[in-house]
Amino acid sequence: MLVVSLISVNIIGPVISMCEIGFSWSNYRNTLTILPIIWVAVIISVLIAEKPATYFQQKITDKNDSFNSQIIINTICNVLIISAIMTIVGSWIGQRSIPMHTIHQFGQIWPRNFGIALAIEALIAQPIARQVMVLIHK
Repeated sequence: MLVVSLISVNIIGPVISMCEIGFSWSNYRNTLTILPIIWVAVIISVLIAEKPATYFQQKITDKNDSFNSQIIINTICNVLIISAIMTIVGSWIGQRSIPMHTIHQFGQIWPRNFGIALAIEALIAQPIARQVMVLIHK
C-alpha cells in the first residue's frame, strides 16, 4: 500500500490540482506543500473503500476468472470509491476550507478525477507496485 499510495499521491494530486487551478510552477509548489495531508486522507480513504470495493469486485468477477481480470476489476472498484471521496475531501484540504461548490459541481468534477486516477493507477502506480512486490519476495 505504501508504494502505490506514494506514487498515486505524488502524481494524481498535482495533476488534478493543476486541472483545477492551472498549470504553473507556483501552483505546483503550493500543491506539494499539502501532499502529506492528502496522503493521510488517501490512506484513510483506501481503508474505508477496501471492503465495499472487494464486495463489488466479488459480485462482478467469478472465482475462476484470471488473476489479472480480478486485479483490474478490484482496481476499478477501489478507484471509483476513493476518487469519489477524494474529489470532495481533497478539494477541502487543498482549499483549506469547506466550500460547497465541490459538492454542487461533483457531477462535473468527479468523472475527470476518476479518469485521471484510473489511468495513473492502471498504467503507472499498480505496475510499479507489482514489480516492487516481486523484487521484495524474491
